[in-house]
Amino acid sequence: MNPNPFLGVVFHWLGGLASGSFYVPYRGVRKWSWETYWLVGGVFSWLVCPALLAVLLTHNLWGVLHQQTMNTLFWTYFFGALWGFGGLTFGLTMRYLGMSLGMGVALGYCAAFGTLLPPIFKSIAPSIPVAETIGQIAATRPGQITLAGVGVTLLGIGIAALAGLTKERELPDEEKRKAIAEFNFRKGIVVATFSGIMSACFAFALTAGTPIGEASLAAGTDPIWTGLPKLVVVLLGGFTTNFVWCVILNLKNRTGYQYLARQARPEHAHLRAAGGEHAPVGAGGAGAAALSLVELRVPMLGNYLFSALAGATWYFQFFFYTMGETQMGKFGFASWTLHMASIIIFSTMWGWFFHEWKGSSRKAHSLIGLGIAVLILSTIIIGYGTYLKMGR
Repeated sequence: MNPNPFLGVVFHWLGGLASGSFYVPYRGVRKWSWETYWLVGGVFSWLVCPALLAVLLTHNLWGVLHQQTMNTLFWTYFFGALWGFGGLTFGLTMRYLGMSLGMGVALGYCAAFGTLLPPIFKSIAPSIPVAETIGQIAATRPGQITLAGVGVTLLGIGIAALAGLTKERELPDEEKRKAIAEFNFRKGIVVATFSGIMSACFAFALTAGTPIGEASLAAGTDPIWTGLPKLVVVLLGGFTTNFVWCVILNLKNRTGYQYLARQARPEHAHLRAAGGEHAPVGAGGAGAAALSLVELRVPMLGNYLFSALAGATWYFQFFFYTMGETQMGKFGFASWTLHMASIIIFSTMWGWFFHEWKGSSRKAHSLIGLGIAVLILSTIIIGYGTYLKMGR
């Protein structure tokens, strides 16, 4: 199969659309806590979809995984587990900052550290399957351009963060929470920073899983699907992290009953929608005791369907990513930057659609627009630096 870079770009943008849109179905969840709907969606993101599609579209999935060395499986799973911390806190980022600002900041860090972390770890642990150390990168012109792109990324993050701070200072709490129920700029920035750094581990989890893709190709899998088997291992690592944390929160917040209960406890009746406006606890200040059975009823089928849709949508970002990677040929260096840029654009569009910046001043709107533009520019610079490296 001859590579088709144009088709590859289309696949990457489809992946970006999926990633930038996955949180939207969660807005339809009612009377479930964050940890409950996040774990239900995660079962589809990290277990069901990866295994099902790999079984259907590749040859001898389990045989291919069984023949891998423990070193390959360990590093692929390990980096997937580290990425799991990023995926976990990525949901919290949307919760505290909304889609446009949250994804812009988190993915800006992801683009930057997705470039920096692999070579930094290579300097510490030479056995990691990464081509160069950070020192080797900085010693070349392409490497210097790439690092300059990272600097531009950090600038874009700073501008986007300033937009969020401007919004926080301008609007009263009631207005901010009309679009983002739990808006908290300071908490959100801390979470987004951690999320972006840890999410970058996905980039070299895929690199560590390269032998899995090669073995799948040798087993007769069509080249366009050879990235799917390694996703099974990477996402199993991500599921492990998220499962443990969500169960801890279920126990701590006493929300474990929500998976099966058709009626919410009074203290959870206010949970109306993920990222949406919360309903009052009681009518006219009467409190939780005044809630009727109708107000406590949980739409179980709807909650599971919305969470499953969100989880499946999230998975398809990397389904299309691996397809795009196989089509890029000598332009494969651009895969990660294309993915990041497209996610930032589509998530920003959703943020505007849901009026997350409604009521903010022209200054705040200008700053978030400029910040997103700078983040997209940074991915182009990083991609150009990698292009020069590929031509050496």
